[in-house]
Amino acid sequence: MKNKTFYTLFAILIAASTGFWIYMFQAPSTQEAAAAEPYDGPISLTMYHAEGCNCCVKWGEYLERNGVEVTSELVPDLGVVKQEKGVPGRLQSCHTAVADGYVIEGHVPVEDIRRLLGERPDAIGISVPGMPPNSPGMDIPSDRPYQSVLFTEDQMAIYNTHEGLITE
Repeated sequence: MKNKTFYTLFAILIAASTGFWIYMFQAPSTQEAAAAEPYDGPISLTMYHAEGCNCCVKWGEYLERNGVEVTSELVPDLGVVKQEKGVPGRLQSCHTAVADGYVIEGHVPVEDIRRLLGERPDAIGISVPGMPPNSPGMDIPSDRPYQSVLFTEDQMAIYNTHEGLITE
């Protein structure tokens, strides 16, 4: 009898855990991903970063080479900006940008920004968490893929997976 109860509780725990992870990584938007074309109009964004962060400057230069107008703002406490913009701790990186009301956190490739602005999902923004070595602005060769993450106040979903170094 005790074994049957144990296995029943174990099965319920596994089912609840699976349900939780499916919920956490489901797309926050009900729009179909292929419904919109990538945005091809002009993009301007404001990038908030700390003084002396060379990879932030390099990411801004990468965006400008790809047709994005970048306004750079040095801030004494980037943590305050991240908190105000709603960036979850586990998605944070070295700089925070805002484009057309969306938060762009970290070394996000321009193709993801264009896709975000074309799809216009109901989200706070996108992030490339941490500082992947082969992301734009970091420019360190690596064969490890990295991902961008779409996020809302209470959900996160993988938005895109990138292989190799993006140098455009």
